[in-house]
Amino acid sequence: MENMMENMKCVTVYTNEFEKFSDIFEQILVSDIPENEDTEIEGVTVGLVTEIPEEYIEQMRVKPEVVVMRDKKRNITILQHGKIFEIFIPSV
Repeated sequence: MENMMENMKCVTVYTNEFEKFSDIFEQILVSDIPENEDTEIEGVTVGLVTEIPEEYIEQMRVKPEVVVMRDKKRNITILQHGKIFEIFIPSV
């Protein structure tokens, strides 16, 4: 079994529109999203996963088609690729 990243959760946001993502980003961070179930925030589907392979972020960030964004103050990493954004948030 692969190592999982401890104390991290990943919220997948199913949109390729940065403006729409940006509009709901803060709301996503404070929402209580059920694990392994898709939910909707302002018309955009989002899902939460807490089991993330240890090397996933590193594997994704070297791909040329993946945009990597960081919020250093909150230790959040955001990956954008295809028609999704993935927000990696430290669990409390």
